[in-house]
Amino acid sequence: MKTDRLPPCIAATCLTLLFAGPPAGAADANAAATRANRPNLILCMTDDHGWGDVGYNGLTKIKTPNLDAMAAAGLRCNRFYAQQSCSPTRASVMTGRHQNRSGVLWPGMVLRTQETTLAQAMKAGGYTTGHFGKWHLNGVSGPGQVMPDSDPFSPRNRGFDQSFSVTNYFELDWTFGHNGVPEKVTGDGSDAIVAQALKFIGQAAEKHQPSFSVIWFGSPHGPHEPLAADLAAAGGSAYYGELIAVDRSIGTLRSGLRKIGIAGNTLIWFCGDNGGWIDPEKPASFGTNADLRGRKGDMYEGGIRVPCVIEWPDRIQQPATTEIPAGVIDIYPTLVDLLQVKVPHQVAPLDGISLLPLIDGKMKHRSKPMGFWQTGGGFPLVETDVKKMSIDSGPSAWNHDRYKLHKRVGGICELYDLTVDRPEKTNIAGKHPEIVARMKSELEAWQESVVQSCRGLDYPQKKVIQPEKPQATTP
Repeated sequence: MKTDRLPPCIAATCLTLLFAGPPAGAADANAAATRANRPNLILCMTDDHGWGDVGYNGLTKIKTPNLDAMAAAGLRCNRFYAQQSCSPTRASVMTGRHQNRSGVLWPGMVLRTQETTLAQAMKAGGYTTGHFGKWHLNGVSGPGQVMPDSDPFSPRNRGFDQSFSVTNYFELDWTFGHNGVPEKVTGDGSDAIVAQALKFIGQAAEKHQPSFSVIWFGSPHGPHEPLAADLAAAGGSAYYGELIAVDRSIGTLRSGLRKIGIAGNTLIWFCGDNGGWIDPEKPASFGTNADLRGRKGDMYEGGIRVPCVIEWPDRIQQPATTEIPAGVIDIYPTLVDLLQVKVPHQVAPLDGISLLPLIDGKMKHRSKPMGFWQTGGGFPLVETDVKKMSIDSGPSAWNHDRYKLHKRVGGICELYDLTVDRPEKTNIAGKHPEIVARMKSELEAWQESVVQSCRGLDYPQKKVIQPEKPQATTP
């Protein structure tokens, strides 16, 4: 597979990374390595955003002009993968490791404090760090709540200097935790978190400091409560009304970077956190995954393939689109590679790869398969007994270039050629038993490694150690 440079009307940008902050506590060697040319970094991620719900992927029910403009200016990743649900994806972004390695088996579970986070890695590279919006890595489910700084699993205790965050999704007129202190806002939550992020980025720019910002939207996740004007603009669809607000806030972010004067040297990485939640009983309520099979929670493409654009004007000077597989698992190693930072106490192994060659148009194919695996109990949240976890605990998938192996519960395998069968309609396992055998062997060897990680064997202590967790504050 190759990456094709395209005219501005069809390329994309799925990266919004910004850096701002003093190199406090960073090693001298790390600071020196990044001082010369450090881009600002911004990671943007939507919540339950279907692959088909952007204009550049064919959406016609509403317009998404700002996301489309990013796609027309940067790198559009057509085969970009998250995990099957929200907290697992966020754990993969923060660690570069499959979520089961860090114990985030299901939405609402905590990211272990023994894991090295991306924010900690960026601080080691001399960046100031900020988190804005949905966190969902501190063990609280339900509507977003304020996290006090006393919470050991909050963003402020996982490497972020500043935060304007809540535990989970949020709607209109919400109360966020501004560095752990409740602060009520009026209006749409997407607008609110981007406004706070721009303040953080602007303050860093005034000090000539690079910044790393994570902007995790709570939309278009249910219960869908858009502004009245956005609801009307979406023709009465609350889901698409929330998406209108997301797109508007992306426009505010991009124009704000231009006003600050740092748009050229800012990397924006935009993506979704999982496939859309398509409800067969309410087909008009939750958007679309286009022709992809499945929905949020599935190992099929509709559950894990998400919209993604990377924009970085100074480095991505010609718009492009790519069919090379990539995913949220690659964000961590890409940024560490970009900064050439030596991360203290790095937990291994990483499952992702650096996408800098892809960003530079030099990657011809993916060198390493991506594994997907759903284990854990569901709601009410119950910690899976990791001592009983095995390679048969839940459905899994192994995705490498053209072929994708889907291993269902019970060990039955399906094989799809995604280059000619994106909707996964034709199971070709019977025609290619040798490919199935090879990919299944690779998948199960990887799963055995993940089981060992989940049991804590990657940590120096060779076991899982968790601190006590305080109660969160309701809005």
